Amino acid sequence: MVSECSLYRSSAMPPLKKRISGQVRKATIIRSAASLFAEKGFSGTKTREIAERAGVSEALIFKHFPSKEELYAAILAEESPVPGLLSRVKNLAEQRNDVEVFSVIAKTVVDGAPDSDLMRLILFSALESHELSDMFFHNHIRVFYDFLAEYIQQRIDQGAFQPVQPLIAARAFMGMLIYHRLLTVLFQAQLPQTAEDISRTFVNIMMNGLKIPSLKRQSGMPGKPRTPQKRTARKA
Repeated sequence: MVSECSLYRSSAMPPLKKRISGQVRKATIIRSAASLFAEKGFSGTKTREIAERAGVSEALIFKHFPSKEELYAAILAEESPVPGLLSRVKNLAEQRNDVEVFSVIAKTVVDGAPDSDLMRLILFSALESHELSDMFFHNHIRVFYDFLAEYIQQRIDQGAFQPVQPLIAARAFMGMLIYHRLLTVLFQAQLPQTAEDISRTFVNIMMNGLKIPSLKRQSGMPGKPRTPQKRTARKA
């Protein structure tokens, strides 16, 4: 028989805690480390602080990430928008859809990529000459710029774009977008226009600089206005 006392004890037992999977803990560590690095920089962040914010032990951090390099690489893999963006624009590039290629890039950055934490993290790493800065540049930024420059060169060879230095053109376009993002994140310098309008403006500036004038008119792009010629009086 089951006594009333035993029934009371069983009903008073606390519910079993749901076990968190290793993948969830790992993702929590990555997010916690990224946010702390963005707040304090690398030299100002201790492993103990990451463990406290993630709600885990320091030993568990070292179990998932035996070296700092592995943690940095994991942060980039988790937080960087470059791999996903590159996958999207490669498909559009194969279709030679110039406006859409640049539009997708512009919308992604204007809409908030990279996010404020990653932006600050990268700035901290560059200022501290940290290895994460080199890792981000070589594995993400350089890969994307090389792709965009190669696409621009391909379209030049096909007669769609004017002959320009493709890497400079790629840097010019991304420079407009990243500077806009920096002003928004660091100084909260918001523009009154919508993200769609801002993106379209950046794309129009880029396309007007690249497109051959005759192709601008065919594609509906606004071309360079013609300067009216002065008429000279005919001599009698």
